[in-house]
Amino acid sequence: MKNFFTTKRLCRAGIIAALYVALTYAFAPIAFNGILQIRPAEALTILPLFYAEAVPALWIGCMLANLASPFIVYDVPIGGAATLVASTLTFVVGLIIRNHVIRIAVGGLFPVLVNALLIPVIIVFLCPGGTEGFDTATIAYWVNFGSLCATEGLWVYALGVPLYYFIYRMQKKGVSPFLADPSPRPADT
Repeated sequence: MKNFFTTKRLCRAGIIAALYVALTYAFAPIAFNGILQIRPAEALTILPLFYAEAVPALWIGCMLANLASPFIVYDVPIGGAATLVASTLTFVVGLIIRNHVIRIAVGGLFPVLVNALLIPVIIVFLCPGGTEGFDTATIAYWVNFGSLCATEGLWVYALGVPLYYFIYRMQKKGVSPFLADPSPRPADT
């Protein structure tokens, strides 16, 4: 376990968390807009396909970014938990699936579906005024679910896929900052 916390991994995790926060804050007026969330930072949720340290980085970055949410009391813990679960599942996909197209398609589904399932709970059921204009909470939930599937899918796939292939190309070229640390050899443990 001592080899997991290398300087390179800690720096990469810090950069990922900082990018998530910066991108979310840059779009803050429209990032927490209820039914239509514009959050390009969600493209970073593809990174656990490459790096284990992206899982805690995205979790911390999401919680810090959600400090600007109008639903802060619920958005920090629940939104953070959604990101932690989604990024962990995406990481597992990265370990199991080697075909790039399938890897991206399946790995990208988790941030889309987990957020689309949990975030409407905050908007519709936990926050007063979150369902203005809707007759029933059930309709509001499913409308928010569909909207979040669309917007989250847009960012995860439209920006995440080019990011995935950029990192893949940099790794094939041997560019050091993009290379994952090698597994520890028996002599290193």
